[in-house]
Amino acid sequence: MTRRSLAALLAAASATLVLAACSAGDTGAASGSGDGDGYVTAGKLTIGTGEPAYSPWVLDDAPESGEGFEAAVAYAVAEELGFAEDDVVWVRTTFDQAIAPGPKDFDFNLQQFSITDERKQAVDFSSPYYETTQVVITVDDSPAASATSIADLQGLLIGAQTGTTSFDAIESIIAPTAGAQVFNTNDDAKLALENGTVDAIVVDLPTAFYLTSAELDGGKIVGQLPATTGGDAFGLVLAKDSALTPDVTAAVDALRDDGTLDALAAEWLAGEGAAPVLE
Repeated sequence: MTRRSLAALLAAASATLVLAACSAGDTGAASGSGDGDGYVTAGKLTIGTGEPAYSPWVLDDAPESGEGFEAAVAYAVAEELGFAEDDVVWVRTTFDQAIAPGPKDFDFNLQQFSITDERKQAVDFSSPYYETTQVVITVDDSPAASATSIADLQGLLIGAQTGTTSFDAIESIIAPTAGAQVFNTNDDAKLALENGTVDAIVVDLPTAFYLTSAELDGGKIVGQLPATTGGDAFGLVLAKDSALTPDVTAAVDALRDDGTLDALAAEWLAGEGAAPVLE
């Protein structure tokens, strides 16, 4: 083989390697995620929600519709990160699974997770996408229906979903003589209220409006509990020390600054005016 032939062969081989490298780089590049670093799946944004997910957070348990406050927020964050709707993948987890320590099968999860220092030891949070208060609700034929103060509630049976800020509020603010009644889910708590097993339950404000208007026969909002350190703040949950936390937080901040979060809250959640503050 001549020197000229050898040089030509080496040049061709080099060009082939360059083309292969470019091709591999193109495959790895993902819409919204650049090189895919930190994402569960390169080119996709994997979002977790509850099983099932409830209104007004997600309508008809169909987060892919983008209808409901959290479904709409999720797609707004996705867009801010550069993902198209078709690049969003939904997965389901329980509330406790999402905030437990360890690896996650989602990039972020949203199902009304209150940001607390205790939870921050196990997972990362974005900045808040919504702040709410805790609300006592009941039904018309319950002894709690005539309550106008926290003192009126202390002798009654009050329940909430375990592990939630609502449950903590019963213990720390109402402090009922019988203690807080424990339920695994809000559905279980609602059923107990309907059956008369408890006199009232505590949920966040948007859920209170929804349950009393659409789920409970004779449902009534007794009132909001006073906030001890401002409103209860909901954040997107990410794996502890996730590489995505800064970008996701920046996306939430941008949506807050440009008014998107307020607009979505106005569209999907009821206002606070109809729920008096209990003292």
